[in-house]
Amino acid sequence: MTYRLEPFADAGLTTASLAAAIDRHQRDELPRLQRLWTYYRNPMTLSRPAARDARPYRLGQEVGLPARIVGRDALNLDDRAGRAERVVENDIAWRIQAMVDFLLGKPVGFVSTARDPSLRDIIDRVLDHVWERSGGIALLQDMALLGQVYGHVDLLLRIDDDALRAGAPGASLLDRALRAADGLRVETVEPRRGLAFVNPRDYRELSAYAIRYERESDEEPTIVDRVLSRVLGGPGPSRRRVEVLELVSANAHHVYEDGRPVWEREGSPTGGEIPVVHVQNIAEPFAYSGLSEVEALIPLQDELNTRLSDRACRVTLQSFKMYLAKGLDGFEKGPVGPGQVWSTSNPHASIESFGGDAESPSEESHIKEIREALDKVSGVPPLAGGVVQGRIGNLSSANALRVTLMGVLSKTARKRITYGRGISRMCGLIMAALDHSGALPTSPADRGVRLNWPDPLPEDLHDQVLAAKTKSELGVPGERVLEELGYTPTDAGVTG
Repeated sequence: MTYRLEPFADAGLTTASLAAAIDRHQRDELPRLQRLWTYYRNPMTLSRPAARDARPYRLGQEVGLPARIVGRDALNLDDRAGRAERVVENDIAWRIQAMVDFLLGKPVGFVSTARDPSLRDIIDRVLDHVWERSGGIALLQDMALLGQVYGHVDLLLRIDDDALRAGAPGASLLDRALRAADGLRVETVEPRRGLAFVNPRDYRELSAYAIRYERESDEEPTIVDRVLSRVLGGPGPSRRRVEVLELVSANAHHVYEDGRPVWEREGSPTGGEIPVVHVQNIAEPFAYSGLSEVEALIPLQDELNTRLSDRACRVTLQSFKMYLAKGLDGFEKGPVGPGQVWSTSNPHASIESFGGDAESPSEESHIKEIREALDKVSGVPPLAGGVVQGRIGNLSSANALRVTLMGVLSKTARKRITYGRGISRMCGLIMAALDHSGALPTSPADRGVRLNWPDPLPEDLHDQVLAAKTKSELGVPGERVLEELGYTPTDAGVTG
């Protein structure tokens, strides 16, 4: 494949560096990222059971179970290898979802820090318009989910040049800005697709960015493919897969399909900035990627699934009583149940029972300690998922609840810094694109954004009103007090 990389020369992108990055991403990064997603998603793979009572599926987390449980070949989808009872309890997914709910379970407010009040109002309206068109809170939750699973996530600003330049002559500044904002869209880039080319002098800055993925071709299957599929008796012919590669820098954006250029843009619609924002889940010193929430939980999840499977096997073997009859003719032919009577003239006849479930305190203690380790490593106790246990005591106040959830609340506060920085930087790119197109002129000093994060815990409305009244009496501007309460100046009956 041949790519035209001259426009990316200032970013240091060459044919050799691009090929090396793609190879390194496929060889080293993709398997690790795929494993992280597998442990979060725990996908089901259908199989053909060898026995009537075998389960006709495999779960993703079974790859971490030992061979004595999953059989000789953990990847054998035909299920021909002998397997013991297996139990997979996904303790990772609900913890990740709880973290997403605490971080972005409610909408985030964007407040411009521009000096001019009229310009500030326009910027607020434009930013809300762009983010809502891009997906709103659902987009932000997707960003948080991908970031916490993989450790980082990237945001890409898609720019439609024609729509960005569109403006109604004679319309107000707000109308022109909203019309131009229709040409802007924010989207998340899954780390399995994104390749970052980091500035060699600063690992925190991007020189270029590549997005690589496959899609189905628009071409219909040929007649030969249809005939072969019918003769062989297989499923219908599928469309050919096309490899798509996007190259993005501050001054160019190219799209290739199977090595052929299909679209390109020269120049910088954002005024010299690359339209990509990198967001770390939790900052990792001197590293481009961040810390994943899933990675640290994988060994504990494997241990939990192993012990649960062992317990299931033990319970299966010991749950039912068995009987050994001596000197009773025809005992094996009669039913065993309440009210049954056997008679014999053999004075040495006897019936002995064995089996039945037996208590195993060490096993239960070990499983309990694994669950507690999962709580400590993740910082998410069962209470965060709505599971109330007796040992938490009487939560008679909001402060008691906050102390109980201190781990997840402190981790949420840390993530607000990294995710908030990424959101604010994307807002700056949006304003830079509008300024470069002339739709909404702004200076770099006017592109700052303050984020109003909602409290992740339920709040008493009476306490909120009292706090707002106190702030108003202390001289806090009425607009800011109303914003903290969730109101905007456009709400009916609300005044500053």
